[in-house]
Amino acid sequence: MPPTTDTVPTQVVWHQASGMLELGWADGREARFTAPQLRSACKCLACEKRRRDGNALVAPADTALTGIEPVGQSGVQLVFSDGHDRGIYPWPYLHQLALEA
Repeated sequence: MPPTTDTVPTQVVWHQASGMLELGWADGREARFTAPQLRSACKCLACEKRRRDGNALVAPADTALTGIEPVGQSGVQLVFSDGHDRGIYPWPYLHQLALEA
């Protein structure tokens, strides 16, 4: 199912100097995520398995965002300084993270 227009951000800004990812939506909601927040929120199979096994996924404070690749119209794939690049972050998931922040 494709993301709905209310969950697709109208603004995506990667502040490379600070490492922040800033997203904005048409409804005026904005979110700023740090690389450790995003790395800890990874939903790839390996990270989900760690969580199911009772191991909290907490990224070190010095984790950096080193790349962002679009995944069609549905989201982004984020690359982190620890080499992790398997997590795809769908727009609806990032919108949900913004609501929870």
